[in-house]
Amino acid sequence: MWTDKELTERINKTVEWLREKVSEANAKGVVVGMSGGVDSAVVAGLCARAFPDKFMAVVMPSHSDPEDIEDALWVAEGFDIRPLEVNLSDVHTQIFEHVKKGLESQGCDIVAEKMSQGNLKARLRMSTLYTVANALNYLVVGTDNAPESYTGYFTKYGDGGVDLLPISSLTKAEVRVWARMLGLPLAISTRVPTAGLWPGQTDESELGLTYDQIDRYLLGEEVSPEVQERIETLHRRSEHKRNLPPSLELPKLKRLD
Repeated sequence: MWTDKELTERINKTVEWLREKVSEANAKGVVVGMSGGVDSAVVAGLCARAFPDKFMAVVMPSHSDPEDIEDALWVAEGFDIRPLEVNLSDVHTQIFEHVKKGLESQGCDIVAEKMSQGNLKARLRMSTLYTVANALNYLVVGTDNAPESYTGYFTKYGDGGVDLLPISSLTKAEVRVWARMLGLPLAISTRVPTAGLWPGQTDESELGLTYDQIDRYLLGEEVSPEVQERIETLHRRSEHKRNLPPSLELPKLKRLD
């Protein structure tokens, strides 16, 4: 277990890394989407330290649980952040209904409606963050932790569409410890993890694993063969999310004069 001194050093190093990356990109600051969960709260805390005057937190409800919004605003207040709230509920409904009606008119069977709606939420949030970032010349900072990065538990071109990932090497347990170091309330660090993609959705129920199991596996500790196989299966299936799209390289043709 890390000592408080070691944790402070790691947090300070991450804050400095954020500053360096923004400087390298000739950007002015950073933007983060806040969900009310511990990951986005920790990232918000890091960004607030790195750029106290050049940081925008964005709260993006989309048919969301009111408690999620309340928690996000509570965290923002604790860090003395004035968040931007952009409600995506109406635009989400409009886009999905247009797509659904169009597919039905062509006789298509919709086989994954819930997943399609959930991923649309994540991608609308990504588009919103980049709209803010482009307007201010900021970079978009993501909130994925190590278990999520390894298993691919993020939406491609949704919450996976970011410029920087400051906590992607941290286990979930480490994220919760960092939350304590950053002064976050216990209620936030112990909150049931959810991406808020649909009512009642939780990360662990979707993964079929607990974060503790994934943490232990990533740390090289012993887990059951079933847990190991599940984690490695998720990792293999999500490999495409961690790489640029494959491109076809055709032989060069000579011009015909």
